[in-house]
Amino acid sequence: MPDRDYYEVLGVARDATADAVKKAYRKLARQYHPDVNPGDKGAEKSFKEVQQAYDILSDQEKRALYDRYGAAGFEGMGSAGPRTSASEWTARFGQPGQETVDFSDFFGSFAQGGGGHGGEEGGSGLFEDLIGRMRGGGGRAAGKPRAGRDVEAHLSIPFLTAVRGGQTSIDVQRGDGKRESLVVKVPPGVDDGSKLRLKGQGEPGPKGAPAGDMTIILTVEPHPYFKREDRNLLVEVPLTVAEAVLGARIEVPSLDGMKSLTIPAGTSSGQKLRLKGQGVPGSGGKPDGDLFVVVRIVAPKNIDDESKRLIQEFAELNKQDPRAGLW
Repeated sequence: MPDRDYYEVLGVARDATADAVKKAYRKLARQYHPDVNPGDKGAEKSFKEVQQAYDILSDQEKRALYDRYGAAGFEGMGSAGPRTSASEWTARFGQPGQETVDFSDFFGSFAQGGGGHGGEEGGSGLFEDLIGRMRGGGGRAAGKPRAGRDVEAHLSIPFLTAVRGGQTSIDVQRGDGKRESLVVKVPPGVDDGSKLRLKGQGEPGPKGAPAGDMTIILTVEPHPYFKREDRNLLVEVPLTVAEAVLGARIEVPSLDGMKSLTIPAGTSSGQKLRLKGQGVPGSGGKPDGDLFVVVRIVAPKNIDDESKRLIQEFAELNKQDPRAGLW
């Protein structure tokens, strides 16, 4: 938990609306994102605080708990917020922000066949309460012990890892109290809600039966300037009035660094210019996506009298009514 108040971290009032919280988060996430501040430990720390504060304040139930008890309401629950580096990803079951997966909570005497009627089946009501949101494993074949239960975990990954693919890790705590780091290979092109399966990494089966599986549900962190639409990427690029009217050659960001792009003369604000094949890399038989540069014309706020005269003269020489026929 950060030392500062979560509302202070995001710079919002305690009665701020969900939209205000989200707006503040997006602004700060762009400001402190590691891709924008490479090697800056201070920015990395601030980014983690912002992620953690948003994880609590964007969830109605967790926000109510925080308003009532403060940070003390989350002590003992492990890291509550989104993870921001591979070493800090924590396995969770249910919704993001729930308890850290501690397999010792799930086993107890029931998983060992003690108490109730017939070994593992005994005390199933209490056992189901203990495992909460864990998903049940499959049924059992006649005469064979049932395999261990499947578990769900949530993992937050950087935008670029989701787009390009990569490798990270997720920490789990086993029944013997030992923590284990599991390698997670992320294929390129995954999106929010994508699921990855780690076979045999769920709850151990009783009496030597196979272990269940772990299903990892991915959450993709926002990028400071790229947005995604299916396999295409969008980036907003500002232009001067002169560049839009006369045309220009400018540099725009892409996944592979800066790319040169020709701005045609007479380009309008909101127009999209395509860089073919510069979007999400192709996978699973799907082609590479494209990168769309969304033009935003930025007019100068303060101009001198001579500039005003020239603009007025320009308007007289180039009469137009851009709203004609719209309504």
